[in-house]
Amino acid sequence: MSDERIWTAAVLVIGDEILSGRTQDKNVAQIATWLDVQGIRLREVRIVPDVEDEIVDALGALRARYDYLFTTGGIGPTHDDITVDAVAKALGVGVVIHPAARAILERYHSARGSELTEARLRMARVPEGAELIPNRMSGAPGIRVGNLFVMAGVPHITAGMLDALTGELEGGAPLVAHTIGAWAPESEVADLLRQGEKDHPGVAIGSYPFFRDGRTGANFVIRSTEAEVVAACVTALTAALEGAGYMVTDGGI
Repeated sequence: MSDERIWTAAVLVIGDEILSGRTQDKNVAQIATWLDVQGIRLREVRIVPDVEDEIVDALGALRARYDYLFTTGGIGPTHDDITVDAVAKALGVGVVIHPAARAILERYHSARGSELTEARLRMARVPEGAELIPNRMSGAPGIRVGNLFVMAGVPHITAGMLDALTGELEGGAPLVAHTIGAWAPESEVADLLRQGEKDHPGVAIGSYPFFRDGRTGANFVIRSTEAEVVAACVTALTAALEGAGYMVTDGGI
């Protein structure tokens, strides 16, 4: 599997509300999970404030390094939603009202008896040359410019945009994952995990410790692009943990 092309992505989370702690991000987890199924590996996440220059700088750095870049947040109707302007600046293009986006918003608000105000029309603004990502939830579409995807900050809206993109991106083999758990301190089983990866090329084992009910344990996630390799590693690691005196719970604790 070492010769297989690995497709990579980054997520740029935009918003003062995330950095202040007032809002907890949920988009990174759902984008990462979705990317795994598309055969794309999430390699980096950055969070930046609602400051145009910082957004532009991050866009440039991440676009140069990864195959795909997803941004979340800052594409709403208010003055501080500046993602579209920052993306356009990073790409060296202007901002225009996308006619299809305007038509979508007109239909959406007409069906609800509401007015397409100037503020709402801001959600039809796109960098020149952009395509639209359908949004069944609120009408306002996401934006695609090549391998850059500009998405909403609201998690359920982003989820709908991801659904619209399913199967549209070029990627490698999807990741297969299997979780097992044990009441075992990480430090006591580190060598077993290391040996598991060594004995099963192409496998990555993630260890996620927890402390619960006065006891220390960990869940171990075995990942690979080959289901049979994952199964073999799960069997071997389970046997090794049980041989060391730890009861293993399939599916995790």
